[in-house]
Amino acid sequence: MRPLVLATLASALLMAGGSFAGADPTGTFRHAHNVGFGAHSSLDPASKGRVLQIIEKIQSRLVRPGRGGKPASDLAMRWEPDETGTIWTFHLRDNVRFHDGSALDADDVVYSLKRVIDPDQGSPARAAVKMIETVEALDRLTVRMTLASTFADLPLQLMDPRLRIIPDGSGESVAQSGIGTGPFRVEKFDPDGITILTANEEYWEGPPALARIEVIGVPDAQARLQAFLSGQLDMERGIVPILRRALDRSLRYQLLEIPTGNWMGLIFRTDVPPFDDPRVRLAMRLSVDRNEMLKLALDGGGVVSCDTPVAPNDQYRADMTCPRDVERARALSAEAGYPDGVDIEVNVSSLDQSWPLMGVTFQDQAADAGIRVKLVNAAADGYWSNVWMKKDAFTTSWGERPADQALNEAFHSTAKWNESHYHNAEFDALLAKARAELDFTKRRALYVAAQEKLRETSGSLIPFHVTQLVVLSNRVTHFDPVPNDALRWHLVSVAD
Repeated sequence: MRPLVLATLASALLMAGGSFAGADPTGTFRHAHNVGFGAHSSLDPASKGRVLQIIEKIQSRLVRPGRGGKPASDLAMRWEPDETGTIWTFHLRDNVRFHDGSALDADDVVYSLKRVIDPDQGSPARAAVKMIETVEALDRLTVRMTLASTFADLPLQLMDPRLRIIPDGSGESVAQSGIGTGPFRVEKFDPDGITILTANEEYWEGPPALARIEVIGVPDAQARLQAFLSGQLDMERGIVPILRRALDRSLRYQLLEIPTGNWMGLIFRTDVPPFDDPRVRLAMRLSVDRNEMLKLALDGGGVVSCDTPVAPNDQYRADMTCPRDVERARALSAEAGYPDGVDIEVNVSSLDQSWPLMGVTFQDQAADAGIRVKLVNAAADGYWSNVWMKKDAFTTSWGERPADQALNEAFHSTAKWNESHYHNAEFDALLAKARAELDFTKRRALYVAAQEKLRETSGSLIPFHVTQLVVLSNRVTHFDPVPNDALRWHLVSVAD
């Protein structure tokens, strides 16, 4: 598969001085990333082009996911709100150092967060923390955040994988240097080729077990899989579920099944016809048999979702049903002015191996409701720059986020990454009320109502949340079966 891509990968590995077959005695772990942002790829965690597969290993957060997705301490040892929930104080760890040898202090945290909340910076992470009005250093290891209004779940928002702490004043250089406090430091950044990371022996949790990690740019999903199967990589995430049985039977690999809040779906821009009519959008969602789509696209490896981005195990997840209703779908299309059915185009890509399967399944199921779907194959290279949010209908995928962030970042009328251009004043008002509600039961009811509103009116078809399949070479140890951004990379090791 893709011999030219693999030959190029092999050549790059050899030029980098790596062994291309068999166990690597130097303790090097290799995996690939999809170069989804193309020329815009960056190590700046606050940028649109951030490469999270690298950033997760080199930069730390104040708060990270703990067991069950609960906030756990990272660079912040502890935190507390005032009685109104509008002022939060975070206490930092002492004796933490950046890769350049400088000591972490409150000024670094203030600088990092101010970059994100500054609207002029255009950070996609701003939606997660734009409720923060001011960030200030109270002393060397204490930071105070003042919010525009009560927000009871601020630590959940700070778990965002993009909210990494970088050195004060490093905004102009971090895109290439990647300097952080994480367990690995950047030796060479090459998003199209091989990015080389080496162990940060001063990491506050202890020296990493690995001496080196190589993160290799391979845009095509089939090429990534072939590279893994031929022994060129130690890990591949997002394995097509249909391969699960074959890989699970093999003694050459380890297969991990990880329930996540990651989701993929089909997006229809609500500002262009025919998707500007909510009846058409609802008709498309009603035409889908979600269990069947889950079976065909992911071999059943996931949890059915009724168009909510909120993770199945999230405390705010709405308990909804969404049975297929072809007759109602046809009636809604007719009411919207399409008595003979609707013709649409949907852009799909091999960037994710499940997207084409999801597209073909939607095409087949929607036809029963008079929705004629033409699938357009979009190039994997640069998909996020050239197709996502540009075309009228396209495939998408999102990583797990806490409920408030998932709902605000992708669906709020003012959200920069509102990919479906969804605008609903009632939905926006529900989110605002939920953020300000200190009573958990009342707050949960508001988030549930917001999800129910999406089910009826949004431009997003979210059929399921993904159970991620991760396959590892047998030489890998201490790789926990947890979501991507919860993995403790300093513990991962490889056998000689």
